[in-house]
Amino acid sequence: MKMPLSERQEIILDGLRHVGEVEVDALARQLGVTTQTVRRDLAELCDQGLALRMHGGAKRAPSTSARAYEERRLNNISDKQSVADMAASLIPDGASVAINIGTTTEQVAEALRLHKDLMVLSNNMNIISILRGTRLKSLSVIGGEVRLSDGAVIGEDAVAAISQYKVDFAVIGTSSIDPDGSILDFDPREVAVARAIIANARQKILVADISKFEVAAPYRICNLADLDHVILNAQPPAEFTEAARQTNTNLIITETQNVGTN
Repeated sequence: MKMPLSERQEIILDGLRHVGEVEVDALARQLGVTTQTVRRDLAELCDQGLALRMHGGAKRAPSTSARAYEERRLNNISDKQSVADMAASLIPDGASVAINIGTTTEQVAEALRLHKDLMVLSNNMNIISILRGTRLKSLSVIGGEVRLSDGAVIGEDAVAAISQYKVDFAVIGTSSIDPDGSILDFDPREVAVARAIIANARQKILVADISKFEVAAPYRICNLADLDHVILNAQPPAEFTEAARQTNTNLIITETQNVGTN
């Protein structure tokens, strides 16, 4: 009989779903517990078939990795579509756009299918499939290591490839948002690519659904001050709204179609 998971183990499992592998030392820092406690938690997850042991941590059981990403793609689908439609409305025909990995950014790609003469650059193999055959000027995939669980292209080669471009718009998704305005994710390799996309774009757009405020991730992509637009499907915590006001970041809430600036 399987034992119910603790809150700590649920957080660890969420990290495995998003990234594919976790490290004992990083989890201990994130959770504020000893490495011995983390090892016990991982051992129980492995015993239940939810993870596989690896040196220094654990990785997601391979039979569930692709399915987990497909399940995330279907979560909050209407909310993601409303956010994506708004993001697409900010991008004119003929623009150059870099799009990172994520189920919400994939919805943005769907919403851009009727645009004309876009130059699109992405580290998301799924977006390449979505936009093939549309009226684009060009479509480029960033070179590097492909993460098999979700089709993300990550690593140093991907970061170096992005640095060769300067695009009009960056469209960024994320795994976690902190009310203080921190934009966060689980995989430092993915974070490095997202940072490179932001650094090489003139206008930066974050797209996310409100559930990202319920997730805690350890690695910082950027802060609100680094973004021009944040598009959410519902009102965020008041602290986040105030942080957006202080950084002059355009906060767009699609639930009510209200736009708050400055």
